Amino acid sequence: MNKTVATHTLHGVGRRKAAVARVWLKPGKGAIEVNGKNFAEYFGTDVARSAVVLPLQVCGVERTFDAMVYVTGGGETGQSGAIKLGIARALLKSNEAFKGVLRQNDLLTVDSRVKERKKYGQKGARRKFQFVKR
Repeated sequence: MNKTVATHTLHGVGRRKAAVARVWLKPGKGAIEVNGKNFAEYFGTDVARSAVVLPLQVCGVERTFDAMVYVTGGGETGQSGAIKLGIARALLKSNEAFKGVLRQNDLLTVDSRVKERKKYGQKGARRKFQFVKR
């Protein structure tokens, strides 16, 4: 696989549920910083941590780029998913050859599922109040 290293900063935006992640990749040693903290400190679960590094591992460049991430909104799962998409999009800008590998691993597909809003006159999005006949 052709491994190219960018000499400038690459930018990617990822969204998942209510989370928005802005990702900047630059040549480095593989450090990932999320909102000023190391990503291993920021995320409490191994699932979230592994999701963040997945695009880098799939492309085989986990020791080639440093990532600086600003993420807002949502919870741990949404934020890690948003970062995953943002890193994948930034990697795509570094080398178009990564597109096939990222597509195969479903890393460029936006997960558009969001929470459905609660409607007035109902208990929740779909749940109704109990019906009283008499």
